[in-house]
Amino acid sequence: MMGPRTPTEPDATMSPLRRSSRSHGDRSDSTETLQKNNSSNSGVILDISALKLEVDSEVPPLPPRYRFRDLLLGDQSFQNDDRYQEEYSMDSTNAQVQVEFYVNENTFKERLKLFFIKNQRSSLRIRLFNFSLKLLTCALYVLRVSLDDPEQVTGVCVNCQNRTSTTAESTESTEINWDLIFWVNRRVPVWAIQVIVALISFLEAMLLTYLSYKGNIWEQMFQISFILEMINTVPFIITIFWPPLRNIFIPVFLNCWLAKCALENMINDLHRAIQRTHSAMFNQVLILICTLLCLVFTGACGIQHLERASNQNLTLFNSLYFCIVTFSTVGYGDVTPHIWPSQLLVVILICVALVVLPLQFEELAYLWMERQKSGGNYSRHRAQTEKHAVLCVSSLKIDLLMDFLNEFYAHPRLQDYYVVILCPTEMDTQVRRVLQIPLWSQRVIYLQGSALKDTDLMRAKMDDAEACFILSSRNEVDRTAADHQTILRAWAVKDFAPNCPLYVQILKPENKFHVKFADHVVCEEEFKFAMLALNCVCPATSTLVTLLVHTSRGQEGQLSPEQWQRTYGRCSGNEVYHIRLCDSKFFGEYDGKSFTYASFHAHKKYGVCLIGVKREDNKSILLNPGPRHIMAAPDTCYYINITKEENSAFIFKQEEKDNKGLPVAGLYDAPSRLPVHSIIASMGTVAMDLQNPTDPPEDSSKLTLPTENGSGSRRPSIAPVLEIADSSSILPCDLLSDQSEDETNQSDEESSSVSDFVKGYPPNSPYIGSSPTLCHLLPQKASFCCLRLDKGCRHNSFEDAKAYGFKNKLIIVSAEMAGNGLYNFIVPLRAYYRPRKELNPIVLLLDYPPDNHFLEAICCFPMVYFMAGTIDNLDNLLQCGIIYADNLVVVDKESTMSAEEDYMADAKTIVNVQTMFRLFPSLSIITELTHPSNMRFMQFRAKDCYSLALSKLEKIERDKGSNLAFMFRLPFAAGRVFSISMLDTLLYQSFVKDYMIPIARLLLGLDTTPGSGYLCAMKVTEEDLWIRTYGRLFQKLCSSSAEIPIGIYRTESHMFPSSESQVSINVEDTGGDDQRDNRSESWKEKTRTHRMSTTSESEHPLLRKKSLQWARRLSRKNTKPPSRTERFSQQRLNLYRRSERQELSELVKNRMKHLGLPTVGYDEMNDHQNTLSYVLINPPPDTMLELNDIVYIIRSDPLAGPNVPEDPAQGQSSGGGRMRQDFGTETRDETHL
Repeated sequence: MMGPRTPTEPDATMSPLRRSSRSHGDRSDSTETLQKNNSSNSGVILDISALKLEVDSEVPPLPPRYRFRDLLLGDQSFQNDDRYQEEYSMDSTNAQVQVEFYVNENTFKERLKLFFIKNQRSSLRIRLFNFSLKLLTCALYVLRVSLDDPEQVTGVCVNCQNRTSTTAESTESTEINWDLIFWVNRRVPVWAIQVIVALISFLEAMLLTYLSYKGNIWEQMFQISFILEMINTVPFIITIFWPPLRNIFIPVFLNCWLAKCALENMINDLHRAIQRTHSAMFNQVLILICTLLCLVFTGACGIQHLERASNQNLTLFNSLYFCIVTFSTVGYGDVTPHIWPSQLLVVILICVALVVLPLQFEELAYLWMERQKSGGNYSRHRAQTEKHAVLCVSSLKIDLLMDFLNEFYAHPRLQDYYVVILCPTEMDTQVRRVLQIPLWSQRVIYLQGSALKDTDLMRAKMDDAEACFILSSRNEVDRTAADHQTILRAWAVKDFAPNCPLYVQILKPENKFHVKFADHVVCEEEFKFAMLALNCVCPATSTLVTLLVHTSRGQEGQLSPEQWQRTYGRCSGNEVYHIRLCDSKFFGEYDGKSFTYASFHAHKKYGVCLIGVKREDNKSILLNPGPRHIMAAPDTCYYINITKEENSAFIFKQEEKDNKGLPVAGLYDAPSRLPVHSIIASMGTVAMDLQNPTDPPEDSSKLTLPTENGSGSRRPSIAPVLEIADSSSILPCDLLSDQSEDETNQSDEESSSVSDFVKGYPPNSPYIGSSPTLCHLLPQKASFCCLRLDKGCRHNSFEDAKAYGFKNKLIIVSAEMAGNGLYNFIVPLRAYYRPRKELNPIVLLLDYPPDNHFLEAICCFPMVYFMAGTIDNLDNLLQCGIIYADNLVVVDKESTMSAEEDYMADAKTIVNVQTMFRLFPSLSIITELTHPSNMRFMQFRAKDCYSLALSKLEKIERDKGSNLAFMFRLPFAAGRVFSISMLDTLLYQSFVKDYMIPIARLLLGLDTTPGSGYLCAMKVTEEDLWIRTYGRLFQKLCSSSAEIPIGIYRTESHMFPSSESQVSINVEDTGGDDQRDNRSESWKEKTRTHRMSTTSESEHPLLRKKSLQWARRLSRKNTKPPSRTERFSQQRLNLYRRSERQELSELVKNRMKHLGLPTVGYDEMNDHQNTLSYVLINPPPDTMLELNDIVYIIRSDPLAGPNVPEDPAQGQSSGGGRMRQDFGTETRDETHL
């Protein structure tokens, strides 16, 4: 029996390895066992403090496995450990058995392998030591050569003990003194050091050979490295036992090749140890340099030694000079070998160089080409000293690259940033050509790699990046799979660099919540459908938002002779900016004033449009919070202007008044003079002409018309905008009225159908993350069968749009399938602030029937129907009510987004839309395209000279570097074509303007913040033309209804060069008749007719003449005027076109009769061929209003508070009360189907 012992006794015999290998659980078990054993022996006193100290200090600081002493001794003390016997000598049935793992590593050979080969850090130290030894041997050889004297060389052999060799040969003799080749003069200290180094190298070589032995000893022995080691070490060891051989020549300089191998292995171990991967190019360049150095050093040492045997002794420097001259193929001939051994060595070295060096250069060239494809690395030093942003894409197209670069570098503070592109595909030819331009080659770096690999993220230095943009591949057939790839990329970047700001583009809304952690997320389908929906009620909303999110200086089209192009291009430079109220000269003086007062007076004085504000203690941006919002110094103001306030110069000027009360002509005189604040100066600086700040506010706020023809009659004046909100001065808003007010002027039949609508939140959202919006809803959900437009059910028997008897015009949406994004098309059109009597029926024309999940989401909305069909089927179009529709929205189909040839993805959509344009010329068609460059084919006319002139203007603007070269295309300017790629700049701008995405979502109705306004439109009628200017309209809206206008959608009649035929004149005359007959119709109906009739030829003769001359000058330059024969041919062609149109009309009418539909509503002569429309963002205050202008306004939230009183009489006090109606707010009695 073993006597009791204290807990400190086993610690003396336990090995360090065993102490470190025991777990904390084993220590606790052993402590309890010792306490039980000691409690049974009453004669033993247990020192608890010593036990706790021993348990706490039992873990050694370093693992003993890596200590050389334990590698040699092993672990033999564990089996004799008394504690082991004490703990496991209990009952054999319940005894624990400790299992040791990795026992194969306990052998002596495995431990040596672990230390010398397997372990990264220890093997790195061994190779570094070996490399140092080889360099030392080369240095000792150079030292021996420098101390060598051939005249004192003594060679000792067995037969001749006293023989002395000298170099007494004559200078003309070529006899070789072989003694000087085999014997050298080696000093004793040098010999001693070389022997010690040789012993260490020999032992190390033998040990590594033993450890790497795999069963074939001859394979190990015939390795070149082993042979060189034996040549350079064994002779020195022999000289220890045979002193006469101490002066024998040993080619120690060959150790340079062993040093080269050691350096390669050391670099590889270094990469493994520090977890850094240099490129293969670095390794190959290092190998090439080492090979050249070894060849030169070997040749220099060998030639120097062999030339000792000739009568002309060369120094080591001369030999080095000869080798460099020889290998460089220069060959001066001043230094040459004289005996055949040295000449033979030169031949051998040249042959070796001719074989080895081309192989090295070939490998280097191959790696260089591969590196050009993969892109290399972004250096850590540059990442820490310079700023860079990373762009992650699955495939890089030239359009995407140029849009990103142009928008990213459009901001002055981003000029010094680098852009690192991380893409898994190889760079194509176009991208490579662009990145070789000096403008981009110095600051754009392309890396081929995946964002899912940490090594590639490390190459891009993602952890040091200022931002990471992750874009989806919208051209993929499976857009859901593209979103999944984007989600994984976002997760990988967030895992690798959690502090890097993420800007993520997602395609489908149902996948948005997976990347909710990102700093900024843009869902493509959300923005797309919301924008297309607003296009139906606010014309050209897509153009308005696109121009706002593009960086432009407003210089496009300024050299054009067309007035509308100059005005349109100048206003397109307006963007959204922000500034704190206390730091602003624009808004600083309005501290303590109402928001409406600040917005009006800032526009009147500086020409800036204040659209929103954000409180310091609130993260939400409020668009037009209304007159109840009082401006405070810490508030952040959001405004629309040509440039930000920091880049503006303020010029105060006293204005002199002439006898008529108008300003005297100043520096900027023109037929339609603009104020100074709307003129763009160079380099982002705007010179602003400020009105006299000393003018009393009461005089400046009253805008009255001057007397006409000397008479004293005056038109109605506009009330001033008050500093503090006064409820008595604000007109009531229709949206705040109750249900009975909406139905005041409606018939009983109309009111009975509208009264069924209620306001509430949609009960079912098709995806996670949709913003709740208060909408018009049905009291009870409609049955799924009732949502089918073309098939009757037990609830109703209607089978076409005519049978429903809708009061308002239809909105038809053509899509491939009912995706979740289509939900965002319906919500803005059913929002609570849309008057109930103006809700347009929505018909979804789908290629594939929707599933029940989608029907469950839309069955709560009133007047929403679907129908299975395509736009290339005329019967489907007629059944869904295209004759009674105001707008047809053609959504780009996912199946056609990818094509074998780029830009051909839109071919089917363009041709189908062109067919509908020919069949239904009066229909407003809004088309989504994949590629913006294809918009030139919308409503294409082959011989339209004006379109050709616009094409040349687009090329001129593109050559000037404009980001909006396509803006002058008539379909885009009119808002009839849209591409989602135009909104990519919204995500790019968020890096500098982090408020752009929230503002865009508020404008489009995707988000509804309490207290924030919404975008709507109003029409300027004949009764409203007394206001005259946009600035007076601004005051009228602010003072009456607290609405903020932000732009104008203007439609002008235009005489195009192709309209010189009699057919065009007939169309124009017809339009004139329509204008006289249809003045009482809704203004939606009149927008189609006024495009041909609102402005006759006599109203704008100069504009028509200039347009015609400009088009002819650009498209028919250096051409002769048409002859009489050509004019007759043109007239014949026009007559042919008219007959073709009649044929199309007959075709449509025959199909309608076949389907049992009336043909009364079909009008084939009412088209848009003689009009052009464009958007003016934040026009100058003195811009003249024109008839049928549509004004974009931001109306305050009617649910934010009691902004307006219930005082209907106040709304009738001025002649502009009718002007506040929304787009389509006139009576709909004449639009019955």
